[in-house]
Amino acid sequence: MREIKVMMIGDICGKSGRQAAAHYIPLLQKEHGLDLVIANGENSAGGIGITKDIAAELLSMGIDMITTGNHIWDKKEIFDFIAQQDKLLRPANYPAGTLGQGYQIIKVGIYRLAIINLAGRVFMPPIDCPFQCAEAILKQISDKCDMIIIDFHAEATSEKMALAWYLDGKVSCIAGTHTHIQTADNRILPSGTAYISDLGMVGAWNSILGMEKEAVIRKFVTGLPARFTVAKGQAVFCAIIVTINAETGRAENITRVQEFF
Repeated sequence: MREIKVMMIGDICGKSGRQAAAHYIPLLQKEHGLDLVIANGENSAGGIGITKDIAAELLSMGIDMITTGNHIWDKKEIFDFIAQQDKLLRPANYPAGTLGQGYQIIKVGIYRLAIINLAGRVFMPPIDCPFQCAEAILKQISDKCDMIIIDFHAEATSEKMALAWYLDGKVSCIAGTHTHIQTADNRILPSGTAYISDLGMVGAWNSILGMEKEAVIRKFVTGLPARFTVAKGQAVFCAIIVTINAETGRAENITRVQEFF
């Protein structure tokens, strides 16, 4: 039996998040003998979107695949490079013909592992059905890979849990992203799918979802628009480490990681 260890990192938010990621990724790779590192990078450039240079910076840290979500298009230069960057995913349930790719199959040693990026629809911008999209992709790739991992970028925990139960036993792991708050519900479902509602974030700890507190509070208090700025200071690093049996595709362990930098 060959065990594959995968680390999935929560939304990397701004410079403080990138610094914390650069610090912890090599340490955790060495400590746990990781085979693959996946990170959500849709907030990595100034707290919103991703640029070509920052994508390259994230990959240089030891990240093997960057997932994203509803902020993927917020830096306009994304249109110039997303089609050429095969280590950057956007949600697969954008309409057919959208630039970029929603999943990728990569080699991990002698095994093939698929990474799928999906976005939710509850309290989120309009997008195609993630359930039907996932089902369609699985029909195409299930016989072409040994393990399947999904980053489900969604707001509602109910939608995330519904997808996990819908796909239990069909994929190795479903990890939620987007809310920037790490949840304590990491578990392995009965048919072998590892699950957590949200990975959390990598960004300033004394903040509101990685942003300076004052502007966010002012918006809630007054109801007026406000310009948000990425917070600085001590950062939190949130992730999970999942151990997968590469022969069966079933998850055997899921552990939460929360460190401070």
